[in-house]
Amino acid sequence: MKQQTLPLSYRMSVASRIIAAVVGGYALSTITTFIFAYILPGGRAQGLLMGMMISFAIYTAVIIWVFATRSAVRAWVGLVLMALPLGLVYGYVSYGGEI
Repeated sequence: MKQQTLPLSYRMSVASRIIAAVVGGYALSTITTFIFAYILPGGRAQGLLMGMMISFAIYTAVIIWVFATRSAVRAWVGLVLMALPLGLVYGYVSYGGEI
């Protein structure tokens, strides 16, 4: 029996989604953890712990979302569009800004 192989474009799309899920999920969850450390009341240590707990849910949601999109390009664009405002908020609060 002849074994069928998947096309290269499909395999590259899956590889791109895996990288997007791992790298993008880590980036988004890390940024939100740092933001929570700065904005939650009760000190940075408590905010950091709360942010770390929430980051597990964010990471899981990003992984699910990346594989639910129609294309890998759409997943990458969505990750960038989510990371930019979060990065701006983090930059603002880390340099003394108040939310």
